[in-house]
Amino acid sequence: MDDARSSDVPLGSDNATSQEAGETPPLRVNRTRTGIHAKPAPFPEAELDDPALYFNRELSHLQFNIRVLEQSLDPSHPLLNRLMFLLIFSSNLDEFFEIRVAGLKHQIALAREESGADGMPPRQVLTEISRIAHEQVERQYRILNETLIPALEEQGLRFRRRTQWTEAQADWVREYFAEEIMPVISPIGLDPSHPFPRLVNKSLNFIVELEGTDAFGREGGMAILPAPRSLPRLMRLPEALCEAGYTEYVFLSSMIHAHAQEVFPGMQVRGCYQFRLTRNADLAVDPEDVSDLASALRGELLARRYGSGVRLEVADNCPDRLSRFLLTQFELEAADLYRVSGPVNLTRLMSVLSDVDRPDLLYRTFTPGLPRQVKSDVSLFSQIAQNDILLHHPFQSFALIEDWLQEAASDPDVLAIKQTLYRTGADSPIVSALVDAARNGKEVTVVIELRARFDEADNLALASRLQEAGAIVIYGVMAYKTHAKMLHMVRRERGALRYYAHLGTGNYHSKTAKLYTDYSLLTANETLCEDVHKVFQQLSGMGKPRQIDTLLHAPFVLHDRLVSMIDREARHAEKGHKAQLIIKCNSLTEPQLIRALYRASRAGVQCDLIIRGMCCLRPGVEGISDNIRVRSIIGRFLEHTRVFHFHNGGKPETWCSSADFMERNMFRRVETCFPLLDKKLAQRVRKDLATYMVDNCQSWELQTDGRYRLLDAGEAEPISAQETLLYAYAVKP
Repeated sequence: MDDARSSDVPLGSDNATSQEAGETPPLRVNRTRTGIHAKPAPFPEAELDDPALYFNRELSHLQFNIRVLEQSLDPSHPLLNRLMFLLIFSSNLDEFFEIRVAGLKHQIALAREESGADGMPPRQVLTEISRIAHEQVERQYRILNETLIPALEEQGLRFRRRTQWTEAQADWVREYFAEEIMPVISPIGLDPSHPFPRLVNKSLNFIVELEGTDAFGREGGMAILPAPRSLPRLMRLPEALCEAGYTEYVFLSSMIHAHAQEVFPGMQVRGCYQFRLTRNADLAVDPEDVSDLASALRGELLARRYGSGVRLEVADNCPDRLSRFLLTQFELEAADLYRVSGPVNLTRLMSVLSDVDRPDLLYRTFTPGLPRQVKSDVSLFSQIAQNDILLHHPFQSFALIEDWLQEAASDPDVLAIKQTLYRTGADSPIVSALVDAARNGKEVTVVIELRARFDEADNLALASRLQEAGAIVIYGVMAYKTHAKMLHMVRRERGALRYYAHLGTGNYHSKTAKLYTDYSLLTANETLCEDVHKVFQQLSGMGKPRQIDTLLHAPFVLHDRLVSMIDREARHAEKGHKAQLIIKCNSLTEPQLIRALYRASRAGVQCDLIIRGMCCLRPGVEGISDNIRVRSIIGRFLEHTRVFHFHNGGKPETWCSSADFMERNMFRRVETCFPLLDKKLAQRVRKDLATYMVDNCQSWELQTDGRYRLLDAGEAEPISAQETLLYAYAVKP
């Protein structure tokens, strides 16, 4: 085990939560923990609802983001992809503050503080979040400044600071500022007639100290300088101005800072400091007060840009008096202030990955494969009618689903198409095929979830486009997000109607299908397709829940059936039979499911959990969870598959699902969980799961004290599950 990638400080020691005075913590040591309440000794007779058996959800979420940050230090990733992981950490942290921290602050403001199964009150959670986030943000910028930027410069990619500009570069910046920035910049002086402006969420701004008298005789003071949102945050310098062999960039923030004086002619700029405010970005739509969901969301989208402040980032050289002034304006506390050594909006550096032509610094490209049974010159309908087709994205092609839908759009025998859309993309081939189908006279019904977080605007636009083509658009059920991934087709064959369906664990999004691992099942199984048809009727119509025979669906039966299947495994163990379950999903937070897993572990069931993100279950507790292992796999692809396997006394069942083991998925969303009825396909998925279970390159094992330990191959053969699956399923180079 590489000590540089682990956290060996025992819970409760002084160093578990703080560094020695004056000591700079090493970049690779992750000293955070998940908020567990320590107990001095095992408690085999403890009740399963004891708060000590549960990790805090928000702190576990933060732990996942830290594991993402760890990838920026992993030399097995190409250099630009290490930068990508560091920037994803920024993006994830933005959303964490916008939604999770904002929610905790909202509870406190309304005096409606609620604790989860772990028992930690929101104020305590916020305190711990602040401590961990400050430590990790400081660490992030040290990784950027001390590790990645020097390494990139060695590879010919250079970020020029103002103090490093050559005379020719400074002249180019001056001209660019005059021609491109000055015409669109709008300084805002602060005085009684110009109160502090409302600044857009996460926008780049500068607070400027001024001295002198302006054209109207007003004494200098302070001004706010918003960076134009229409301009890129990173500019590539002309090749002629770069040192030979280098591609060089300058930051918009540096350009504005260098020429702030020109924005205030006749005044003296005494200081100019960048800052960024993160606001509450959660949408609040009350089902009791909304008659038109689309109109209500359009209004909320505008309000999202100006929600209450939750975090303030400032340049590390910003004077304390200005930082305090900004905190006061945004009604924030000192703990909400984050001083950063670099640009406050790091996520914008992501443009570098697509701007430079350096394949040697990026993951190698690959061509997604197809199952051997798929023939390019044969109708997909006839192939699916013969056998189910299972795809494992991104190793296998998502384009097959797009091709199938396009074939259906032009097939005169296809009478109707129904589909759910959650996250799809503004330029989606899926939507284009549905538009073509509607224009070709087919009955097209699309259930669009308008409340897919941060995709609301795109989904509103998709809804309008489909409606204009003649499709029936439904916004789902007001109190329940439609998160299920379903496609249903009705086709006339030999004088009779036949159903076809697609069920998946991921979204109908061609871009994320290249980055996320997901399963897709294309089937003509009569029972399964009939169940999908019933779920669509339930979504579009009204009435009591229908009898659904094969699918498990939320919010009706999925949760109870999962608990029942876990308990069934426990009964097998109690009878002395082999008992095993494997759960692979993004998050595990729902207390009843966790208690069922504890019961299974007590009974002797081998429980292997592959949980990428949040996990509130505490493994390794003697007499409670000592038969449970939890691992998180972080790598090139975002692990997104939800797969539930039960040994079931030698009659194994393998299920794929759109749902995670979370309260919202079980009780507040429309979800589907479908069995793999083809034994060969089920066996193939179990083999995939076995590959994840032996990964010793990208697996982080959750410890009893709440910390994660990166597994090390040691003397054994290194095994990367993602690389193994890529080799197995993608087209061989």
